[in-house]
Amino acid sequence: MDIGQKLKQARAAAGLTQEQAAGALGVSRQTVSNWENCRSYPDVAMVLAMSELYRVSLDELLKGDRKMIDHLEQSTDTVASRNRLARRITVLAYLVVWALVILTFWLGGRQDAMGYALVNLYLVLPVTTLAASAAVGLDEGWRGIRWLMLLFFGVLYMLAPYATFSLANMASFGQLRLPEAATMLPGILCAAAGMGIGCLVRRLKQRRRQNGPQ
Repeated sequence: MDIGQKLKQARAAAGLTQEQAAGALGVSRQTVSNWENCRSYPDVAMVLAMSELYRVSLDELLKGDRKMIDHLEQSTDTVASRNRLARRITVLAYLVVWALVILTFWLGGRQDAMGYALVNLYLVLPVTTLAASAAVGLDEGWRGIRWLMLLFFGVLYMLAPYATFSLANMASFGQLRLPEAATMLPGILCAAAGMGIGCLVRRLKQRRRQNGPQ
């Protein structure tokens, strides 16, 4: 028996229509139909989700289907590569915004110091930090090194005012001061809030898949 027939039987045994299964999995009904008729194969994340939704083991679904196992091995490599790329893009995008915040100051932002600070240091940087850290929380691949990302966001948050207002003051008065570690705290707290939101959304999605439609 191929994977399509097994999925169809498991769904029927769970008492779900294709529409209900699709809603629980976050895909279209046609996608579920394609999987069950072997017109396309689900990726590893969807196989895991269906295993939980239909309450059948992975062994029951995959046993004896060499094509499906080969497909999952290939798709796992592809998904892993995409996830690594997504993480790099998240970090790079944050660094680009951070650099633009600094550049804006030296290209004329210091002429209106209060306006610059309100827009860039109290709006753009916090919102960007919140969004980037939420992406970290959403991605299970960051697990184990999230505390390093907290430090990453905290350090850059500390360096933003240091590389603008503090540096301008030091240049004016001919003094050198090191950044204060305590100024990392707002960035760490903002990043922690973002990661918390991301983790909460990820867990809600997982719970929704496990519980299925009510």
